[in-house]
Amino acid sequence: MSDRIDRASDDRLDLFVAGTVYLDIIFTGLDAVPAPGTEVFTLGMGSCPGGIANLAVAASRLGLRTGLGTPLSSDVYGDFCWQTLKEENIDLSASRRFDDWHSPVTVSLAYDRDRSMVTHGHPAPLNADGLVGELPPARGAFLGLGHEPMPWVRRAREAGTLVFASVGWDSTATWPAEALAVLSDCYAFLPNSVEAMRYTRADTPREALHRLAERVPVVVVTCGSDGAMAVDSGTGETASALGVPVDALDPTGAGDVFGAGFATGTLAGWPLDRRLAFANLVAALSVQHFGGSLSAPGWGDIADWWRATRARAERHHAESTEAEVARRYGFLDDVIPAGPMRTVRRATATIARLSDANVGGGATGAADPH
Repeated sequence: MSDRIDRASDDRLDLFVAGTVYLDIIFTGLDAVPAPGTEVFTLGMGSCPGGIANLAVAASRLGLRTGLGTPLSSDVYGDFCWQTLKEENIDLSASRRFDDWHSPVTVSLAYDRDRSMVTHGHPAPLNADGLVGELPPARGAFLGLGHEPMPWVRRAREAGTLVFASVGWDSTATWPAEALAVLSDCYAFLPNSVEAMRYTRADTPREALHRLAERVPVVVVTCGSDGAMAVDSGTGETASALGVPVDALDPTGAGDVFGAGFATGTLAGWPLDRRLAFANLVAALSVQHFGGSLSAPGWGDIADWWRATRARAERHHAESTEAEVARRYGFLDDVIPAGPMRTVRRATATIARLSDANVGGGATGAADPH
């Protein structure tokens, strides 16, 4: 298979994702979380669709034909998220709007290269299996593990779809192993190191990696700025990838962007080490901007980073860090698309009025020059 991204040549989606979309409001530039009884002012703020939207938008910006199954409210927040997702070329035919349910909202406070979040919401009017119904034909599917049964996952596997899974923070702090039962129908599982260790009761990320490899063919454990490690039991491949050094503004949604990058490389047939390196790169580029979804890089951002990286490597000796990074990402010459690239926009503080959103984006985001 060519190293170039091979979009589906038929009517199938490249990637179908199901889950909940939140309105994310992100504050950055904080030195610490405000102490009780105090107030902190900051000039850094962004608003954008979050939750599963982070992964869907990231995948679409990487050229995958992406579909999303989600409940969305008919309130103003829901209108904003719906319009933004449509503008990001997300197929919403499996999604539904609801009048008597308000949009869930997450406030993310980014500080010290990490973030804390507060979420407000009520149970969704329809779970993922009810949304998916008849599974859209897709080469790949991505889901977040939860405590509810998801029969559509088995249907997807039986239809030949590669199913990728991630998992969120367990607010109950019980980390039940039963939550991993659905992995028997999955192709890949991508937890972060804390999630992996808590669910497997392991002492180290690597120990957790190998325990999870007994449950699912491909396991990737992310370790933040330290990179990621992976095992492919089907091919016998193992890989680890260093993090890409960048000036981080907001890590919100970086794990979702990582997942989109890994799925992109998998559907293109890349070896495990390239998939891991590429996922690390797109996640690193995303943390330089506000928010999870609208921080996701487009191919123009990747091309710009690669040009700058090669230029720095040429100015340093062969054993320098810059030269090592350039060698690690030399495969980008074979995968960056030729020709004009679609612009992407970034999150800004203002949520647009619907009339603005219908005319070139208005105040919902700034166009990226790439």
